[in-house]
Amino acid sequence: MPNVFGSPHKGTEPRHEQVVFCQDEASGLRAIIAIHSTALGPSLGGTRFYPYASEEAALTDVLNLSRGMSYKNALAGLDLGGGKAVIIGDPDTDKNEAMLRAYGRFVQSLHGRYITACDVGTYSPDMDIVARESEYVTGRTVEHGGAGDSSILTAFGVFQGMRAAAQHVWSGPTLRGRRVGVEGVGKVGHRLVEHLLEDGAEVVISDVDEAAVERVRERHPQVAVAADGAALVREQLDVYAPCALGGSLSDETVAVLSAKVVCGAANNQLAHPGIEKQLADRGVLYAPDYVVNSGGVIQVADEIGGFDFERAKSRATKIFDTTEKIFVLAAEEGVPPAVAADRLAERRMSEIGRLRGILL
Repeated sequence: MPNVFGSPHKGTEPRHEQVVFCQDEASGLRAIIAIHSTALGPSLGGTRFYPYASEEAALTDVLNLSRGMSYKNALAGLDLGGGKAVIIGDPDTDKNEAMLRAYGRFVQSLHGRYITACDVGTYSPDMDIVARESEYVTGRTVEHGGAGDSSILTAFGVFQGMRAAAQHVWSGPTLRGRRVGVEGVGKVGHRLVEHLLEDGAEVVISDVDEAAVERVRERHPQVAVAADGAALVREQLDVYAPCALGGSLSDETVAVLSAKVVCGAANNQLAHPGIEKQLADRGVLYAPDYVVNSGGVIQVADEIGGFDFERAKSRATKIFDTTEKIFVLAAEEGVPPAVAADRLAERRMSEIGRLRGILL
């Protein structure tokens, strides 16, 4: 099993504060909630519903994802810590009302230490059901006062990060005339494609779901299609945008990648520590995933104070500035952008987190 109590994976970050295993046999619920840090406030992160091959795989994923949320929320400027949950199962066949409500009761039992939202396999209507048993739920439907589909600002934020990368590499904040490969055109990827086309980019896509590819092609017949993800990274690209599941930046991928920029929506894109240095050594600018894909959490976090889309979008626009700041810091300190981003996030968690020691 993963070493829950072992040494941290990033810099001087704290270890996970709490990991909760949740089971309701009658509904079939098997879930894990991981709270990585509450240094900046209650932990916020989505619920992933996925048919993991094993409990160990589910635990590994939720630990990595919750850790990433601490860093993401810190650099998004939110007063929120990092947490995440996974439900083990096939969302297309296993999901039911009783299961989601049972899950909601487990979330409620944490009394606000963890606030949930949507992720892979869960949607705003699902959050409405979870909210019937818990008050600590965001990412709800517009009809219930929520932000609705958080992929809207996730894609917008990734595009802002990509613009910052283009500014750094090609001296202009635009993808016009650049060839961008988007791997995964689901909830976020297909929206990113639209931003890119509007900006004048040439786009090539891939997805394991043929229906997702056809949906994009029907709306945008000018978009090219690669046979699969492996073929996509071998294309002549200016930008590679991983927008599917994590681990896409492996030793094999980096070795054949022609793109000068990597910037996508997927979480935990680096297959293992050291990949960030390989990218830097090959002259590839990597926009850290948890920085550029924070638009979604910005969107759902805005629900906590009463949702206003324009306010949330304004905050997501600042992803451009944050990404640019990280590139500058990386150059000044002679480290890859991923390392610079980690340092910046850890600094904020440390500096702001210590204020909780001042008694009120």
